[in-house]
Amino acid sequence: MKAPARKALHVSWLIAAATLLLACTQAQESKPVVRAVQTQVVAATSLREGSVYSGEIRARHETDLGFRVPGKIAARLVDVGTSVRRGQVLARLDPADNQTSADAARAAVSGARTEYQFARAEFERYRSLAEKNFVSRTALDQRKAALDVASARLEQAEAQQSLSRNQLGYTSLIADQDGVITAVMGEAGQVVAAGQTVVRLARHGGKEVLISIPETRLAVTRATKEVMVRLWADPARTYKGRLRELSPIADAGTRTFAARISVLDAGAEVALGMTANVLFPVHAKTGAGGRETILLPLTALYRHAGQSAQGGQANQADNASVWVVDPKTGQVALKPVTVAQYRENGVEIAAGLAIGETVVTAGVNKLVAGQVVRPLTPHSSSVPTPAQSAAAQR
Repeated sequence: MKAPARKALHVSWLIAAATLLLACTQAQESKPVVRAVQTQVVAATSLREGSVYSGEIRARHETDLGFRVPGKIAARLVDVGTSVRRGQVLARLDPADNQTSADAARAAVSGARTEYQFARAEFERYRSLAEKNFVSRTALDQRKAALDVASARLEQAEAQQSLSRNQLGYTSLIADQDGVITAVMGEAGQVVAAGQTVVRLARHGGKEVLISIPETRLAVTRATKEVMVRLWADPARTYKGRLRELSPIADAGTRTFAARISVLDAGAEVALGMTANVLFPVHAKTGAGGRETILLPLTALYRHAGQSAQGGQANQADNASVWVVDPKTGQVALKPVTVAQYRENGVEIAAGLAIGETVVTAGVNKLVAGQVVRPLTPHSSSVPTPAQSAAAQR
């Protein structure tokens, strides 16, 4: 074969190979991306547990401890989580200035005591002379007045010495109760003011759950005698609880009322700082059987602004939607819903969904209309826990 023919054949092969490679690349690019999401089959849920609120395990008594005198922190002897006993030293201030004040007060007491002893001796001598009429009554009164002044100066010096001694003792921060350190706000070398919090001490004993109650549930909360408490770390176990305190004033930011629920049978496994759910029983008006509703996780809601799913203008006050999965094609479509109320364990849907539809409960902000999805877990009618939803969202 001649050289020009071989060259032409070689060029033809290169063109054919490039065409085939381009076709494969376009085929790969045209393949739709299937995104993994968590889904849930819409089902009617019976709200038999009443109101559910999430909160944090706190100690019954928590005290912010600080020095009673200003100064520079010389040493901090405890860390967060340290168990302490009553009378244990938690931190110390540099005692140099307070020690100097105590030394000056002690010297002042010594001088005042010497003046008092001299004035008393003078008064005794003049009183003896006055009894023999060797000195006048006026001279004796002068010595009596000098003795009273010296006595008052001695009392003043002794009081100042006691104050200086106390202030020297205040350079050591002492635990007033047995407990555990839950927070540290001071470090060695830091200059603190009198009363400034250095550590927070949680006393051993009672444990509570701090929750926030909306104003619409105040009457029901006050009427409830006993509630149930469940830890996120151990949802299978239930603890008895009782409402101990309900704030009479709403929080300025959230407009909710702080409530403290005592955990009556809390053991060592109930650690401070754990997250817990407080379950209030169904109110009498609701009935023992509860009511049927559609309950979805909060992560299932998709908030959109500007255009609704149908292309019209969306109402900014009510623009909640959910992604509904087509069971045949696996594609998602945005569907507007009406929210009845937001609850601690999910959102209650009043309208917009039908029983049996499949909705996406996590990853809603990464979807587009018509996208094909793949469920991470089998469809379930139960509401996932917040921890499960957060894990799926990540």
